[in-house]
Amino acid sequence: MADALILARALADPQSLALDTDWTGLVTMARAEQLLGTLAWRLDGLPLPEDVAVLLADARAAAENGRRAALWEAEMARRALAPLGCPVVLLKGTAFAAAGLSAARGRSIGDLDILVPRASLDAVEAALLAAGWEWVKPDPYDDAYYRRWMHELPPLIHRDRDRMIDVHHTILPLTARVTPDAAALLADARALGNGLSVLSPEGMIVHAAAHLFADGDLAGGLRNLWDIHCLLCEGLEDDPDFALSVIEEAARHQLDAATALALRLTHQMFGTPVKSYTHPARLDLKPRPLDRLYRRRLLARDDWGRPTRPFTRFAFYVRSHWLRMPPAMLARHLWTKWRRG
Repeated sequence: MADALILARALADPQSLALDTDWTGLVTMARAEQLLGTLAWRLDGLPLPEDVAVLLADARAAAENGRRAALWEAEMARRALAPLGCPVVLLKGTAFAAAGLSAARGRSIGDLDILVPRASLDAVEAALLAAGWEWVKPDPYDDAYYRRWMHELPPLIHRDRDRMIDVHHTILPLTARVTPDAAALLADARALGNGLSVLSPEGMIVHAAAHLFADGDLAGGLRNLWDIHCLLCEGLEDDPDFALSVIEEAARHQLDAATALALRLTHQMFGTPVKSYTHPARLDLKPRPLDRLYRRRLLARDDWGRPTRPFTRFAFYVRSHWLRMPPAMLARHLWTKWRRG
């Protein structure tokens, strides 16, 4: 059965595609993985079947509309929070777009994610509510859980624009076994000149690796791994030892293992031109036995766009909860959610 390796290869080496490619399968996989705009950008200018070319042109236009909408939402948040005078750091896709990075080319951008100091959360929350954002999760248990244990406020949605915002005060749940230094991430952020900032280039990769391998169940992970590939390639253009700086930054946040895994997998799947190091930090790109399992999960998609390998996906779902909470707390949380339906 086909898996999403077809898509990974198309992204990494568009020139390798032949005119007799299974275009329906490739496009369906890309759409399911939220990579259709990215694929369209990668294939722009190549000889394609006419119907495929038209479809991908539409995908590029849609991605551009999404980029503009994301930047406008960031501007709306900036206006709402400007009177507070606190740092506001854009994260994920909106950050890539605002900084003009190659990772934003064709990227699907969903919610607006921002990072603010934890001490400013109450003021940020009040300012957003006053500017038209509303709570998505009215359930008292969910609200209390987010506020006590999560790395972000409960999600908000704007009542007029129907756009969500996630307000982070760190990059992993407070219950996680790893404790990143949120203050350091904020201190190292790069100003954009409009009152907003983005994480440092190294910090962006560490955050992406944390989100992918130290928090979630790898759903949509192929898009996140492609982000890491693009960010690495751009950093390596300016500094051949950029990957070493990334690993050193990751160690500051107890995320060196997750980040090394991300670098190994992007090297294996996309041919990212990183190299190994033994000093002053260690980065070994030699495949590990478990890398195969991660690749199996990341590529669990058939040529109809359907998720495959249910046991593997379930195992990573369990793993994501195990990483987020100690066993006793996880049992209580799952029991409470089950009782509430």
